[in-house]
Amino acid sequence: MATQYGQYDQYDRYRQGDLHGERDRYRADREDDRYGRDGRVGGGFARRDGGRGHLLPAGLREPFTARHWRELLYVLLGLPIGIALFTFAVTMLSLGAGLLVTFLGVPVLAAGLAAARGLGRVERARARGLLGLEVGEPEPLRAPRSGAMSWMGAVLKSGTSWRNMLYAVLQFPWAVLSFSVTVTVCSLGWTMLTYPLWFWVFPMYGGQGGLQLYGDEGHRIYLDNPFEITVTALVGLLITLAAPWIVRALTTVDGLLVRGLLGPSSLGARVVELESDRGVVVDTASADLRRIERDLHDGAQARLVSLAMDLGLAKEKLREDPQAAARMVGEAHGEVKTALQELRDLARGIHPAVLTDRGLDAALSSVASRCSVPVKVDVDLAERPAPAIEGIAYFTVSELLQNVSKHSGARSASVDVWRADDRLLLQVMDDGVGGADASGGSGLSGLAGRLDAVDGILVVDSPVGGPTRITAELPWRTGLN
Repeated sequence: MATQYGQYDQYDRYRQGDLHGERDRYRADREDDRYGRDGRVGGGFARRDGGRGHLLPAGLREPFTARHWRELLYVLLGLPIGIALFTFAVTMLSLGAGLLVTFLGVPVLAAGLAAARGLGRVERARARGLLGLEVGEPEPLRAPRSGAMSWMGAVLKSGTSWRNMLYAVLQFPWAVLSFSVTVTVCSLGWTMLTYPLWFWVFPMYGGQGGLQLYGDEGHRIYLDNPFEITVTALVGLLITLAAPWIVRALTTVDGLLVRGLLGPSSLGARVVELESDRGVVVDTASADLRRIERDLHDGAQARLVSLAMDLGLAKEKLREDPQAAARMVGEAHGEVKTALQELRDLARGIHPAVLTDRGLDAALSSVASRCSVPVKVDVDLAERPAPAIEGIAYFTVSELLQNVSKHSGARSASVDVWRADDRLLLQVMDDGVGGADASGGSGLSGLAGRLDAVDGILVVDSPVGGPTRITAELPWRTGLN
């Protein structure tokens, strides 16, 4: 490869095919930005102690943490809520199915499904408040037309409605199990742990030596001597220390239920993403059209109007003052050259002919030759990608090199293009001052949005002081060129 990246080992892995790990980590960072930094099921509570140390290890202080008590409250509330949800779901489903022989079953079933969507919203809020579980809103209900019949049809055909109803049915048996296990473990642990404090109740008021461990008609075993009391307390301590992790395991299953049945489906999330990307594409195309119109109006069109006026004046002076007319024609000739150059630049900004005729290597070399700093270009592609991907790659590199010329203060730069599996990788590097940021409404953020519209990503590595390394990733599609 012509360009050397000795100190940038993490991006050399792209050359070796280790692409998906970097892309997945980047997408995971985007999900963290969207849903919160801690996206763990059943988790999500950040430390609020500022990183200060504790006298007790985490395992010993876990039963007293706020997170454990929130999870415990979630489990305890789960049973009464589960009873209510199950009762509602079974009632509405049974009533709706029973009345389907008449028309009344349809609105009853639709009303039950619509109410299940509302209950699902409440459950997402409960999981968010007590478990710190951020679950996105499912796709909204879309009725093709206004009116009650259209709305009922949309509710009955909505997968989200049925998944919410399924959650109301499945949550109840799980709530019974988790409530029983939690109450048993927590009460047993604390009862045994505090046994030394209250065992005196048995000899004083119960008429026996202590807590009865075993008994039949002829023999009874009581926990009544110091050794047995101590062992009981130690066993209670172990159970108490294990209880938070048992509760957390139970709430993890709750989190899976909430995510799987109350969150957006993968298909629905993809539809929402595609709709968002379509909006970005439409906005970008509209902005490009306005830019072309503005450039034509303020540049070549104004110059051609001025040229027509100058030629008209030269025509009038041709007989009276041939020398002045010749001078004006010469000036008009210069204006024609300038207008042609502006039109070439405008056409290059729309889609350069060299890209269509000779591909990315020649087109990017042409862009690099116009950069204010020396640029080394290396394109390592065995075949050309689809024209749409090729065009996006060209304009991405072109905009990045413009940033190098305007903002980087670099002395040199490099462009590297290669293919890794089913992705096209573009990397632009410079030795400038660094500090490039893809957030805050900068040009890089707009570029990242355009790449995201075609399922691409933009990775910016630009520490203050430099160097800057920007890697763009596009899906590879082969097309006829």
